Amino acid sequence: MSPEPLPPVAPDVLAEAVEQLSARLRKKLDAAIEGCAEHVVRTADGSLDVRFGEDALVTLRPGPSGTVTEAGQAVCTCLLAPRCLHRAAVLGAAPIADADAETETETETETETGTGTGTETEATPETTAGLPEPTGPVDGPAPSTTEAAPTPSVDTATPLTPAQVRAATALWEAAAEALTAGVTAGGAVVQAELLRAAHTARLAGLPRAEAAALRVVRGLRAARERGRAQRLGDLAGAFRDLLAGAALLASGTAGPGAAGVTRRAYAQGCSLRAYGLCREPVLSATGYGGVSTHLVGPDGSRYTVSDVRPGGLARARGAGSASVALGGAVLDHAGLARGGLRIVGATVSTDGRLGAGRGVSATPLRGVDWSEEPASALFARPVGEAVAAALDDGAREADAPEAALLGCDVEVVGAAGEYLVVRVAGDGPLLRLRPAHPHPELPHAANLRRIAEHPGLALRVLGRPDLDRAATLRPLAVGPVPGEAYTLRLPEEWLGRADLGYDRLQGSHFPRGATGPGPIAPAAVPDPLADAPLWRVRRLLETGVAGGRRAVAEAGRGTDAAALLAPLRRAGLGGAAQLAATLTAEADRRPRDAFGRLTDASADGYARAWLASAVHLAAAERSLVAASWS
Repeated sequence: MSPEPLPPVAPDVLAEAVEQLSARLRKKLDAAIEGCAEHVVRTADGSLDVRFGEDALVTLRPGPSGTVTEAGQAVCTCLLAPRCLHRAAVLGAAPIADADAETETETETETETGTGTGTETEATPETTAGLPEPTGPVDGPAPSTTEAAPTPSVDTATPLTPAQVRAATALWEAAAEALTAGVTAGGAVVQAELLRAAHTARLAGLPRAEAAALRVVRGLRAARERGRAQRLGDLAGAFRDLLAGAALLASGTAGPGAAGVTRRAYAQGCSLRAYGLCREPVLSATGYGGVSTHLVGPDGSRYTVSDVRPGGLARARGAGSASVALGGAVLDHAGLARGGLRIVGATVSTDGRLGAGRGVSATPLRGVDWSEEPASALFARPVGEAVAAALDDGAREADAPEAALLGCDVEVVGAAGEYLVVRVAGDGPLLRLRPAHPHPELPHAANLRRIAEHPGLALRVLGRPDLDRAATLRPLAVGPVPGEAYTLRLPEEWLGRADLGYDRLQGSHFPRGATGPGPIAPAAVPDPLADAPLWRVRRLLETGVAGGRRAVAEAGRGTDAAALLAPLRRAGLGGAAQLAATLTAEADRRPRDAFGRLTDASADGYARAWLASAVHLAAAERSLVAASWS
């Protein structure tokens, strides 16, 4: 019989448990955590027991939300409790709860009062590697066709308070220490310090900083557990976002909105029309699953209707045909993706999410083909221009939602490893199409493999550009190209589009009898990111994340320093070379007094040098990604 999973634990509960341990017990904490999850037993009253020998039994009694949110919900029978190693080890082995776990029923309450988000339940403010966060497009709505939507009452111009500045400073210090330790030394004690600083930031009203800290802690845990889904580059990016945000807040000069908002604000009372574009499954590593349906308004405004709740893969697969509880409209998500709605009294968030409230009513509308307005505007914009705008949006806000949808007509070239290579119509650039979600139980990859069997096929693609890779698009839906003979033949009820995350392409959906332009010679997709020696800087930064400050110092000594800096200077990347040299020098700077004691043990200088190099690298990579789309 497999063991029961441990319930999520609030960050402050774990931080307090570790803080109560003596120095001797803290040294044993990482070893004690190993194997705790394998001895979990659920009792008749619903609590969870973990036994340590004959004399110690740790019992967890989660609250109504299924999360351990209070210290009294975790008890141990040993004599040292609650300052015991057993209790801290069990809490440390449990997953970290989301920041809004205590308010997960808020949606239902708000819906009853007419101000909520209806079927939309927030998943998490962060994503794990390779798994999309349930977020909508970055384009904000301009939603009214008959009545202007009021502006959400969020005061983004309020200056930071002294308490917020102090909390941000403490978070910076904890993050700098975690970066100095790296994955190898970033055990439960280091993580607990970061969690305590994150909780302080939350109490001070800095939810964005707290979310960034939780991403780092989850990344450290996954890396130490050698999780297959964890990429070291993702953890380096999480550290960069955390340090950059904390430094800006700690300076006291952060602009409006830098603190973030705890809950998404919704404007209510507008009337609008919205037409379906496509739907995509949403699957989070924290156990949430569902669907997000993308819509567009007559003026080009983007909207999403999301249904994301606990349930994982089964929930994500089944939600594609689940009913849309929006204003009494009798539609499921499959129908909405190919139909439309006229909504009166709609609730709209600043990032385009549509919610349901007491005063919302909706009437189904006939859907529009991708070749009709307003959907056709998505395919009229040059891809290079659209990606440049998306990169600019991402640069302005580190935790901005994923890139907006991008549409284009392409010609299939063929498979190249794990990619499908296509060429944008009109002698455009070569692109790589990657599955929008890699899970084998979702049909993304299978559909792309079937498309790859038809070189020369004309295809209309709607997807999301991958801003971390050169010339890479993650398609969400495909359709036939009007006027082309060698293109898809989709059923009439599909309204000229196939959702790659739900619909499965069959042989009958491809042209019969018609022949393509003949075999197309495989072409290598230019990859300026791979060709540039910036990978050496990336490897140095990731070395620091994995091995800490000492590993960076070793990389900057002797012949390793020449191998790092010389190629950068030869390629004209003098700025990157100078920042890398400063980083390695700072990592190796450990001044000591006559007795061998450190005179400056602060991690501040090293963290700032690492952050400067990371920010410069991100900017350089953004420029290369933009160039690959032109």
